Amino acid sequence: MTAARVLGGTVGHRAERSGVWFNPQPWVLLLGTVSYLVLMLRQVPCQLGASVYQAMCYSDILPLFYARRLSDGKVPFISADVEYPVLIGAFMEGARRITTMLGGQVGTDVPDSAIAQAAALFVGVNAVLLFLFFLLLLWAQLRLARPWDAMMIAISPAVITTGLINWDFMVLAFTALGVLAWARRRPGWAGIWWGLGIAAKLYPLLLFVPLAVLCFRSARLRAFWLAVAGAAGSWVAVNLPVYLLSPSGWLYFWTFNVDRGADLGSIWYAFSLAGHPVPDASAAQTWWMVVGTAAICLLLLLAPRRPRLAQGFLLLIVLFLVVNKVYSPQYVLWLLPFVVLARPRWRDWLIWSAGEAVYFVAIWAHLDGALDSGSGGQGLYLASVLVRVGVQLWIAALVVRDILWPQFDPVRNPQWTSRHALPATPVDDPDGGVLDQAPVAPWLRVVPWLR
Repeated sequence: MTAARVLGGTVGHRAERSGVWFNPQPWVLLLGTVSYLVLMLRQVPCQLGASVYQAMCYSDILPLFYARRLSDGKVPFISADVEYPVLIGAFMEGARRITTMLGGQVGTDVPDSAIAQAAALFVGVNAVLLFLFFLLLLWAQLRLARPWDAMMIAISPAVITTGLINWDFMVLAFTALGVLAWARRRPGWAGIWWGLGIAAKLYPLLLFVPLAVLCFRSARLRAFWLAVAGAAGSWVAVNLPVYLLSPSGWLYFWTFNVDRGADLGSIWYAFSLAGHPVPDASAAQTWWMVVGTAAICLLLLLAPRRPRLAQGFLLLIVLFLVVNKVYSPQYVLWLLPFVVLARPRWRDWLIWSAGEAVYFVAIWAHLDGALDSGSGGQGLYLASVLVRVGVQLWIAALVVRDILWPQFDPVRNPQWTSRHALPATPVDDPDGGVLDQAPVAPWLRVVPWLR
């Protein structure tokens, strides 16, 4: 801009304004804020006493305030069992402390009316804190190679419907920061952020599987081990103090999930409703995870062209969500950023979002009893589970096609989604960090099509 002023005078006001109008950041953050306001408005009926199933505004935040005895002043893991990893418990405790700082009263000798006021305040504090994590997620997404794609997250129906069911925006933000750090070739920092995400929900651990395969394929194992070291360090840093203070409280999360049977939303739960229960859902899940992971690893390793990192991430997350013993409605948020990164086409995003919305409506109608057929059937709910699984497998199938035939990949072949001038150099993996434009590892060049 300085050179322009020297050569031809000041930049015209129209040119200056065009930079604002075509900058994705203000629009993404603005519409993301609007989406979050709609999400908060959807919670109002539940705060006023409406049926959480009929109003479809259920949230774990309020009932767990009572069930985990935060209302009595108990501390997660130390004096109360919590079925979440440590950072979720720390978030709950932090929100409780802010609630008391703002005048909320908790304790065994506090009147019920005061506890109810504290509970409402606790929900509000959580909503504000989670909004900050949501903005952090959008900020990280905006700094990747295709910033306008962040709009698919900002206005996603998944955000508007499920954003306040649980504390998932925190883990989404940590995961996105890890993806951004990796894209900027800072694998140690990527691991630190992913380790914090694992300390909040376990699913970011899955990301290290495709990361290992693609780093092996590209002779970038040093970056992989830096990420592993960063993740291990941050995870231990937040878990070790809790374990030392209360080993039994720390172990409760692990025993709770190991002993859990087939539950709502899973394909195994659908089999049970259909009259064909699977005797050991845990064993079946493990078997399919092992087989599916092996198949995905072979695809990532032997595909004619090295797949993009986001594609590997999406395939592992889809596999986990399809075969997991439970599918809570908010799990759709785990997949959302990777759908945007791996398959950034609005048409595909709309179809996938519609399928997930069908399941979101059906699960609450099922819990409310509205889908009972009167003859013992649950056909509509079973159909919604199949729709949900179907759209996830469909988006995964598109990604597999993009891997095998990269000309269909919207990132590597931009003319599929853009009429602007194509980049001067071929696009490989713009968010792949050290993997971008990386050659095939010497030990894989014996494979004919990888030379």
